[in-house]
Amino acid sequence: MYFRTFFDEKLAQYSYMVGCQRTGEAIVIDPARHIAPYEETAKKEGFRLTAAAETHIHADFVSGAHQMAKDHGSKVFLSDEGDEDWKYKYIDGIDAQLVKDGDAFKVGNIEFKVMHTPGHTPEHISFVLTDKGGGSHIPMGIFTGDFVFVGDVGRPDLLEKAAGVKDTANTGAIQMFHSLKKFKELPDHLVVWPGHGAGSACGKALGAVPMSTAGYEKQTNWALQHTEEDAFVKELLADQPEPPKYFAMMKKVNKEGPSILTRETVPVIASVHELEKLAADENTFVIDTRPAVEFANGHIEGTINMPYTKIFTNWAGWLTDYDQSIVIIAPEYNRKEIQQSLESIGLDRIVAFADTEVIAQSTVLETYKNIDVNGLKEQLDSDDVYVIDIRQDKEWNEGHIPGAHHHMLGYLKEELHNIPKDKKIIVHCQSGARSAIGTSYLQAAGFKQIENMAPGFAGWQQ
Repeated sequence: MYFRTFFDEKLAQYSYMVGCQRTGEAIVIDPARHIAPYEETAKKEGFRLTAAAETHIHADFVSGAHQMAKDHGSKVFLSDEGDEDWKYKYIDGIDAQLVKDGDAFKVGNIEFKVMHTPGHTPEHISFVLTDKGGGSHIPMGIFTGDFVFVGDVGRPDLLEKAAGVKDTANTGAIQMFHSLKKFKELPDHLVVWPGHGAGSACGKALGAVPMSTAGYEKQTNWALQHTEEDAFVKELLADQPEPPKYFAMMKKVNKEGPSILTRETVPVIASVHELEKLAADENTFVIDTRPAVEFANGHIEGTINMPYTKIFTNWAGWLTDYDQSIVIIAPEYNRKEIQQSLESIGLDRIVAFADTEVIAQSTVLETYKNIDVNGLKEQLDSDDVYVIDIRQDKEWNEGHIPGAHHHMLGYLKEELHNIPKDKKIIVHCQSGARSAIGTSYLQAAGFKQIENMAPGFAGWQQ
C-alpha cells in the first residue's frame, strides 16, 4: 500500500492519497481544489487517480472531488446520510457512489468501511482503512475528516453561526456525543488521520501533530473524557471561535458542485492610472500583498493590505465579497500561488494582477503611521481618539486595553456605522498582523485619521 499526506498550511487542511501498488489505482480522501499535487505524485509513483472520497460537505475549502471526476474520470464516494438538505446535487454526469453507515468499497485491494459520524455536520462519515492487498484483515486506520482531530473534535455550531441554520448547534453537539461513543469502541491501535490541524476554525483546540491513534485520543482528547451528555454539550459549544463568513458560501459550493477550473491567463496591469481607477470602483476589491510596513509607507488609495502569509486565505475569505471582481498587487514569482489560495475558497473572480513596482508611479500615495505602546498611552485618555481592538471574542474576553472598543476584524464591514469618523482611530490586535489588515480596510472605507499600534495587545501586556 502507498500512503501520502498533503497539507495546506493556509487552511490547515489535510488530504490523503492511498494507492494499491498491485493494481496501480489510487484514491484521494478529502481532496483540495487544486489537484496538481495529486497528479504529480500519481505520475511519479505510477498510479492512476481512479477515486476520490469526501467525509462531508466542507465549509472551509472548495473540494477537488468534482475536478478529479471531470479531469480523470475518478469515481467519487459521497455521503448519503443526513436529510434532504445534506445531499450532493452534482452527481449527475459523473461516476458517483453514495454510501451509508456500514457500507464498504475497495480501491484496488484496499478496503474502506464507512462509519456515519454526525455531529460536525449531519451527513458526516469517516472511512476505516484495511490493507487487504497487504494480507491484513485488521483495520489500520481511520480517516476522521472533521469528526475527531488530534486533541479536539469538530465543532457543531457552524451550520447555525455561518450558514444561518437555526437550532442546529445543540442538536449537532448531542449527535457528536453519540458519535464519540462509537469512536471509543474502535481498536486502540487504529491510526487517526484527521481533516485539519492547528489553525483551522473547524474546532477550538486542534493539535499541530499530523496524526494520532484511537487509543491516544481516548486517553488525552478532552472530548473523549466526558461521560455525561449535558456536560459534554456545554463544553463543546463554549468558546468556539467566530466562523469565517465565507464558510456559508463553501457549503453551498460543495453541495451544488464546484466549478471546474481552467488555466486561463490573468491579465497584468501596467498603468497606475488603471490601478487607481479599479481601486476606486466599489465593485472591485484590490488586495495589496506587500508586507505591512511597505504598505504603510505608501499605497494606492482604496487598496486593502493582506500580506501573503499563513493567514492570507482566511482573511481574504472574511473580507472579500464573492460578487466582487478581484485585483491582486503582487510580484510575479508568487502570483500563481496567490491565485490558487483564493481559488481554494472559491474566490475565482480574479480579473487582473499588478506588479508592486506600479505603485511607485503614483503621485498621490496614501500612508498611515505605526505607533508603539507609548504612542498609544500618550493618546489613550483623549476624547478625540477611538481605540479599536479587532481580535476575536475569546481574546477580548480574556483581557483588553481599558477604554478600547471591540470590533472584530471579520465584522468590520457590518460595524463601520458604529465607528466615529470625526475621531482619530487607533487599531490593534494581538501582535500586529491582523491590525495591519484592519487599518488598511478602515482607511479604504474613509477613516483617514488612523494609526496602527503595531506591538498589539501582547506589547501592551509586556
